[in-house]
Amino acid sequence: MRFKRILTATAALVPLITLATACEDPDRAAPRPAGPAAAGAAPAPAAPGGTDRAPASLAEVQAYLQKFTSCERLGTGPNDSRLPATDDTKDGDWAVTGRGVCTDVKRHGEILIYLVSDMKTFQQAYYDHTMKEIGEGNGEFGIFSRTIVGKGFVAVPAKTGTAVDLVASDLRVLTCNPGFSVPAGYKKEKPLVDHCGLTDFVSSKDGEGSRNLEVPHDPSTEGAEKPGQPATGSLGLASAGSLAELKKLVSPHTVDCTSMAVTDEHVESIDYQPVVGREGPRAWGVRERAVCGQLGGAQRAHDLNWLDTVSDMKTLQSRAKAAQLADLADDGRLRATASKLLVGTDVAVESNNKDVRFGLYQLQFLYLNCETGFTAPAGYRLERAQVEGCVLTNFER
Repeated sequence: MRFKRILTATAALVPLITLATACEDPDRAAPRPAGPAAAGAAPAPAAPGGTDRAPASLAEVQAYLQKFTSCERLGTGPNDSRLPATDDTKDGDWAVTGRGVCTDVKRHGEILIYLVSDMKTFQQAYYDHTMKEIGEGNGEFGIFSRTIVGKGFVAVPAKTGTAVDLVASDLRVLTCNPGFSVPAGYKKEKPLVDHCGLTDFVSSKDGEGSRNLEVPHDPSTEGAEKPGQPATGSLGLASAGSLAELKKLVSPHTVDCTSMAVTDEHVESIDYQPVVGREGPRAWGVRERAVCGQLGGAQRAHDLNWLDTVSDMKTLQSRAKAAQLADLADDGRLRATASKLLVGTDVAVESNNKDVRFGLYQLQFLYLNCETGFTAPAGYRLERAQVEGCVLTNFER
């Protein structure tokens, strides 16, 4: 079994705060102001960004940010309508001593600014909050972080482009999701707490983040090999020598295979429809096949996912292409109950669960997409499939 770690991006979020709606509704109730830091907080330790000393005011932070992006109309009052309606910082827990907001007029978005008296306390609170979100089922929390750390301050822009502009300085994105990795060509620095990272790489689902230098290319159409890109046009795909190895690769953290049935019989339910059809796995190029999840009976079937070891990947992709195009022919969309086929070199997983697929992308499975004219935004993997008219990607619309 062989696989590499990659960076994936499948759902956009702002991990620390929500900026979107407050700036659109001037009559919306403003949030409470952030409280003072806990008494006796230590002086701000060294951190990337800012001047030789920590800024003494939000105006000083604004002046620094303006070296790299637009930060106009600074507001520091609690009733500023641009402030978010909710804020995950807690009084006394995050060492926040002041909060304000400015507008990036170029990018048409707001930048929330925090003054922080103890950056280690802030980073620990952010780590704890990330772990809480992941523990409650939000496994991608922090993957697309726009929490940008400076010396004695934190900036959280609403727009991806603003974040990219800011990290062109010595400011860094703070990430604490264990599934996040920094692609080649970008900096990875140690923060003040364990299990987190600081980087100048901005990950984003909207394709407006930092350029991923590891995005594969096709040398036959794109010319010579580029820095950080493999000449083969692939970053590698997941592989397993047997069904037992495949189960070990994907379970339990990505696919729940607590209940797994190895069978050649066609298994489906009203809510979960596999890609491989009723003709049976052999006709689709599948060597071994299993279904994970509760098959139903007294209760409705739930959490079904199919694991395949593949003897003929071209046949599997050809049949999956035909099935996908037939489904799209109705209304241009796949049925919600229809699984997507994610493949490796000699294995495949069929799932209609977006969270499951997100985890599989991190294990270097890629989705077989056969939509006419499909392309993926910059920063996502886009590789050749074994059948004409299809691509392999980790991007979903």
